[in-house]
Order: sequence, then C-alpha cells, then structure tokens
Amino acid sequence: MPLAASDALDLLIQAHQHNRLAHAFLVTGAKGSGKRQLALGLTSHLLGCTPETALTHPDVHSLAPESKSRKLVIEQFRELENALRMHAHRGGHKVAIVFEADRMMPQAANAFLKTLEEPPKNTHILLLSEHPEQLLETILSRCVTVHLRSTGKLERSQQEAAVAELLCRFYETRKADLQGGLWLAQQFQQLLGSAKATIQSVAAAAFKAEEKQYKQTVDPKWLEQLEETHDARTEAAYVGERTRMLELLEAFWTDVLLLQHEQPARHLPECAQHAERLANDLDHDDALRRVLSITDMRSHLSMGGVNEPLALEHGILNAFGPSVLK
Repeated sequence: MPLAASDALDLLIQAHQHNRLAHAFLVTGAKGSGKRQLALGLTSHLLGCTPETALTHPDVHSLAPESKSRKLVIEQFRELENALRMHAHRGGHKVAIVFEADRMMPQAANAFLKTLEEPPKNTHILLLSEHPEQLLETILSRCVTVHLRSTGKLERSQQEAAVAELLCRFYETRKADLQGGLWLAQQFQQLLGSAKATIQSVAAAAFKAEEKQYKQTVDPKWLEQLEETHDARTEAAYVGERTRMLELLEAFWTDVLLLQHEQPARHLPECAQHAERLANDLDHDDALRRVLSITDMRSHLSMGGVNEPLALEHGILNAFGPSVLK
C-alpha cells in the first residue's frame, strides 16, 4: 500500500533503530510523492547530517543520468562500486543514492547486481524511480520496495487526464447499458492505442539517436542487444501506462465506495458528481463488485499472452455495464 513519504521515513528509521534496515531499497512514486525527500531524510538520519547537506557528505555517493541520451551508464556504476569499497570517511555508514534508476543501461544494471547482492559493510543503497516497471527483474528482486503516494494536486499525464474526461463524458452522454459499456470500452482502447503510438515514437527516436552515437564505436552485436533492450523497455513503458490508466477506472469506483461510507471522493475529483450519484443509486455489493472487476482485469492482463482487446471489453462491461457478464 502506498505510504506518505513522512510515514515511510518514520518506518525506515524505526527499522534502523531495531537493526532491521535492509541494505537496498527501491523508492517509487509519481512526481511530487517525496522520493528525494525520503532518500535525503534517511541519509541524514544514518550519517548525522541535515537533509540539505546530505548530498555533499563525503560518505554519500549519488548518481543521476548525465550522458547525452539521459542514461545511467556502466562507467558511473564502476566509479560508484569503487567508492563504496573504500572505508567510510567518518567510520560509520555509507549511502548510495541512484536518481532515475529506471534509466540504467543494461550493462550498467548487470554491473551493479554484484554490489546489490553483496554490498560492503554498513552500506545502504537507495534507488529512486518513477517508472519501476522499466527496471530489470534482477534489480527489483534484490531491493525492498517502498511505494510512496502522491501528495497535493495530482499531476496527471495527458492520457490519464483523457481517461478522467472520458469517464465524465460517458456518464453525461451515455447510459450504463450494454451499448454504452461497449462504447466506453472502444473509446478506452482508442486512448490506449494513442498512448502506445506516442511511446513507440519516442522510443524509436531515442534508439535512432543512440544508434548514431555508438554505431562507429561498438561491436555490432552490442547494437543488436541495444535494440532488443529498447523494444523491451518500450513494451514495459506501455504496460506501465496501461496500468496507470486502468488504475483510474478502479479509482473511480473506489470513490463511489468512499462516498457510500460518508467519506469524500478523493481520487478523481473531476468525476465526483457522477460518483456521488452512483453511490446513492447502487448498493454496496454492486459497487464493490465493479471495483473488483477492474482489479481482476488488471491482474489478468499482467499475466501476458492475453487477448488485450477482449479482456478490456469484458472488464469494462463488467464494471460500467448494467450487470455482471458471465
């Protein structure tokens, strides 16, 4: 369950006080969720400095994308590994912070694995990522994930904003019947198609730039691996965007449930009036069933090898149609 950054920091400090702090954490969350603040707060606790001066402490080693392609490259991690093998300047902890960790090149990630598996004594590693689905599974499996929730005004992507607008338009212009549900499913799939085309276009441009940069200097086989990596990351980026868009459908029905328990709708304020009407019109079991239908659809899609259009149509009809479809 996503935590506020302050709550997550308190838990990590308590873990350290009880000698139970893990050596590697993946801190995830959207922009504005407090990933950086959490990392600097924990670092200041471990090293006895202030968050404002943490990055200048001699026992703090941080990485961020610096190359023209905005990637984290293997040379950076080799330097980091060498620094972490040295004794702490002040005889205590050492902390490594990797900003935008999802931008690791495959060679960099593979080189970093040994450090994650066998970190030097009193060393803690913090990976910060807005898009953890783009990280290699071998990296994910070696870290304890801390998922932060956003605070303040939500920063929606263009596609996420389009989903919220689509839901409002659905309840303003259509009926929650079979025909209306099919219309909503088709419109949602069009938004997904648009998102996928954008992701592929950006990825293709990035690959073309990297191919031009490295073509004259590296083994052709490495370029083939680079292309395969780009294809995998493009697919991962699409899956991540699809997940976020589906989460908005789920969030809409969560707001309905909140309203039924006399709590305010806080996930999709744009659609609050429609959620309030449904909270009054539907019984609790029906509203809960609709939430679970979206959850089940997300789980089904994540398994892979699934007919995406069919799964989306069935799930959306279950959630936004008149009754459960068998």
